[in-house]
Amino acid sequence: MALRACGFIVFRLASCVPPPDNIEYLLLQTSYGEHHWTPPKGHVDPGEDDLTTALRETKEEAGLGAEHLRVVDNFVQELRYEVRGRPKEVLYWLAELRDPETAVILSDEHQDYRWAPLEEACTLARYKDLQDTLRAAHRHLEAPQDKQ
Repeated sequence: MALRACGFIVFRLASCVPPPDNIEYLLLQTSYGEHHWTPPKGHVDPGEDDLTTALRETKEEAGLGAEHLRVVDNFVQELRYEVRGRPKEVLYWLAELRDPETAVILSDEHQDYRWAPLEEACTLARYKDLQDTLRAAHRHLEAPQDKQ
């Protein structure tokens, strides 16, 4: 059975930068292993649904709770890869930080964080599937949205 994790690609709109380059993505640097950069995510607890996991892990890892986030409709990406020979699935939703000035509070699992524009975020992310996910999120945000 595959390991399952869920998280958010959290973004904010930087007021000091003109559109369309004003979108910044939150990446956390792990305090273990290769110190890789990743959006907040974590494993699904027994009996927990995926979106609840994403919210819980984002609160635990970055100090950003549901009250800080606006989940973007119609975006979820699934990544599949192997970790130490075992299959892993990761679901990412997209969420806007409601107040761009909200402080990120890291857990012990991470040693640093960065708000980065798309190309810098992709460079930090290193893994092609995560880079593709960040680019898909960016395309989704730039696409004209039907206003209802």
